[in-house]
Amino acid sequence: MESVLQVQGRIKRRGPVTHLYHFKVDIFYAVIDTQLQELNDSFSEVSSNLLECMACLNPCNSFLAFDKNKLCEFAGYYPSDFDGNDFVMLEYQLDTYIADVQLDPDFLNLQGIADLAKRMVEKKKHIVYPLVYLLVKLTLTFPVATTSVERAFSAMKYIKTYLQNRIGDEWLNDCLVPYIEKDVFDSIDNEAIMIEFQKVKPRRMIL
Repeated sequence: MESVLQVQGRIKRRGPVTHLYHFKVDIFYAVIDTQLQELNDSFSEVSSNLLECMACLNPCNSFLAFDKNKLCEFAGYYPSDFDGNDFVMLEYQLDTYIADVQLDPDFLNLQGIADLAKRMVEKKKHIVYPLVYLLVKLTLTFPVATTSVERAFSAMKYIKTYLQNRIGDEWLNDCLVPYIEKDVFDSIDNEAIMIEFQKVKPRRMIL
């Protein structure tokens, strides 16, 4: 790896380059920079900060990633779930919670936040630390909610096309629900749908 790399074509101005430097800088670092740039383009600053805050609940390595300030900041993104008094109580609960779970052998070797939620319910910790458990629930539901929104916006471009750009909100909603929830509607018999549609209002012919 320390041997000089034979450069094909034009001679580079930076001088001789070893194989190790080529693989480490020209390839490995370049790939990492490209991946980081793609991640930065995919997530906004708010989304990135949310992910960093949620990661503070990770129970791996004896809750090594725990950060009370980040978790309080995470709660600030949900003003409808946390009011002024809740923020004060949350700080106290977080201090007690981290000291409790780090000393509890039942919370060792947890693999993720989902395991943490299950263990908190099993050991009744969700009753002792309700605000901390609320953060855990919000963390678990955040990816699902985000995915649902992304699916809805992706489906909208197929439903609300150039020819149907004046479609009303109610009609748009009625069209989006069957398109997004295809699995649910595939389980419904077509005969039942026609009967229900026939009952909506009198029609000239029976479907």
